[in-house]
Amino acid sequence: MELRHLRYFIAVAEELHFGRAAQALGISQPPLSQQIQALEQEIGARLFERTNRRVELSEAGRLFLEEARLALAQVDKAADVARRAQLGELGELKIGFTSSAPFNSTIPQAIFAFRQRFAAVHLKLKEMSSTQVAEALVDQAIQVGIMRPLPLPDSLSVVELLREPLVAVLSSKHPLAEGREEGLYLSKLAHEPFVFFPRSYGSGLYAQLLNLSRDAGFTPHFAQEASEAMTIIGLVAAGLGVSVLPASYQRMRIDGVVYRRLLDPQAMTAVWLVQRKDQCSPMAKAFVELLTRKTGAAC
Repeated sequence: MELRHLRYFIAVAEELHFGRAAQALGISQPPLSQQIQALEQEIGARLFERTNRRVELSEAGRLFLEEARLALAQVDKAADVARRAQLGELGELKIGFTSSAPFNSTIPQAIFAFRQRFAAVHLKLKEMSSTQVAEALVDQAIQVGIMRPLPLPDSLSVVELLREPLVAVLSSKHPLAEGREEGLYLSKLAHEPFVFFPRSYGSGLYAQLLNLSRDAGFTPHFAQEASEAMTIIGLVAAGLGVSVLPASYQRMRIDGVVYRRLLDPQAMTAVWLVQRKDQCSPMAKAFVELLTRKTGAAC
C-alpha cells in the first residue's frame, strides 16, 4: 500500500463518483479504478458498493476512510515537522554563556525575541566560564556560545557583539570612592588587595586584568578568589579588597559598593558570539542572525 492509494481512495470516497474523482486527481478514470481494486485486494475488504448508477461506501470503506484521513494527516504533519526543523523552527538549541552576558540588556532581549518567534524551539541555556564555552563548542556539547575574549582554536568563528568599559569595584567606604565619579586610572589600585576570579576558572577577564596592570606598572595582589561575580561584589562590599568588572555589572545594586570607570585607554572588554565554522544547525543560524541584528554586530 502506498500513499497514493490512500489519496485515490479518499478522492473517490468524497466524490462518490469515479469520473469526478479522476478529474480532481488529474488522472484518467481507468487507472483510478484499477488502483482502487488493487487496494481492495490488498486489504481484503470491499471498500465501495458499485452499481451502474451509483457508488457508495461499504461499512468497511466508511471505517477505512476515517483511518486513511488520519494517516495522511500524520504524514502531512511529519512533512511539516521536517520543513520547520530545516528552517530552524523546531528542536533544541544549546547555548553556553558567561555569567556577565545576561547583564547587557540587548542579549536577554534577543533571547526573548527568539523565543517569541520560534516558540517550538527549546532553548537549553547553560552558564559557563569563557574557557568552558570554547571547550563545549569544540566538543559539540553546545551550538552557540556567548563569552569574553580568549584565544580560540581555528575551528571556531567569532562575531563581536558589543564592547563595554571596565569599572573598578570599590567599597563605598574606600577613600577612592569619594569624589571620583569621573573615573580613575588602574594605577590607583596598585597597592590594593584584589578580589577576583581564580586563574583556573577560565575567565577571559583574568588575562586582561593582568595585561592592564602590567601596562599600569604593577602586578595585582589577589587576596580573595571567587567564581561568582555576585560573591566578588559582596566581598568588596565587606571591605576585603577591590575588583575590576565589566560595566554591565553596575546594574547589580548592592549596598556598600560603588563603581568607577577605569580611564585607561585599553580598559574595554568585549562580548563574543562564537560557533563552530562547520555549524549547520538552522536553529543556531536563526539565533545568530537575530542576536547580531539586535546588537548591531556584523555576522
